[in-house]
Amino acid sequence: MDNKKIVKYFYEVIVSENMLDKLSEYISEDCIFRMGEKTTFVGVDGMRQHLMALKKTYPDYTMKILRQYEEDDYVISEYIMRGTHKSEFVGITPTNKILEITGIDIDKVTSGKIAEHSGAANTFETFLEHHLIRPV
Repeated sequence: MDNKKIVKYFYEVIVSENMLDKLSEYISEDCIFRMGEKTTFVGVDGMRQHLMALKKTYPDYTMKILRQYEEDDYVISEYIMRGTHKSEFVGITPTNKILEITGIDIDKVTSGKIAEHSGAANTFETFLEHHLIRPV
């Protein structure tokens, strides 16, 4: 698979179907999370913990890649995540509403695995739309 297909399959199948036992096939052992100029080591275990926390909040969530762009080893993916809000998240009590959150992921693929991950999710826009938070 080329890099775009690897990333698309990872999000739409591995993540959406909660196939955590397959993470090491798609995530590099030395995978990092990039936030601006800061980086944090996540590895396979960190990614597993992150996905488990998401599944706790949105047990039925799925991801769909809408568009992708590739440059060198980097794949930029625009996505929509849909899931039922079943657990507390940043102090917001469960609503049992199906929420749709859009966002952008930027993944660096090295030797067929995601070695670097960053991105942004429009979580607060969705929360505003559903009146879960109020503007300041």
